[in-house]
Amino acid sequence: MLTFIKTTFENTDFQQLVKSLDLSLSETDGEEHAFYHQFNGIEGLKYAIVCYENDLAIGCGVIKPFNKETVEIKRMYVKPEHQGKGIGSKILNELEKWASDLKYNTTILETGVRQPDAIALYKKNKYSITNNYGQYIGVKNSVCFKKNI
Repeated sequence: MLTFIKTTFENTDFQQLVKSLDLSLSETDGEEHAFYHQFNGIEGLKYAIVCYENDLAIGCGVIKPFNKETVEIKRMYVKPEHQGKGIGSKILNELEKWASDLKYNTTILETGVRQPDAIALYKKNKYSITNNYGQYIGVKNSVCFKKNI
């Protein structure tokens, strides 16, 4: 059975999942990882979701305020042995609900062209590719998405 908890960057399960995510991304992104890593610190993040299966932390995600109407989805991760079971979509849905409860009406996010599974996840969940925003403007490896919630 899956359970989801709302937490913050201080949650140790969340911190461990992010370490696993960063290790995976460092392999996928190669030398570009340092560029992306600078934008992915978790210090101060107040809106994190951790997904548990039988009390084992298996996935996470965060919403980070971007402006008055928009949150950025970050740090989406599901442990490899739990991927392909729809857990990423469930985490994403929990984040969207939380953003809506906080009175945001739009979500944005960035992923890389080398993350085809992530791109497929966002497309499956009705995210539309949008122009790169913020620090990702002009970055060829970045694919940005947007969704009205």
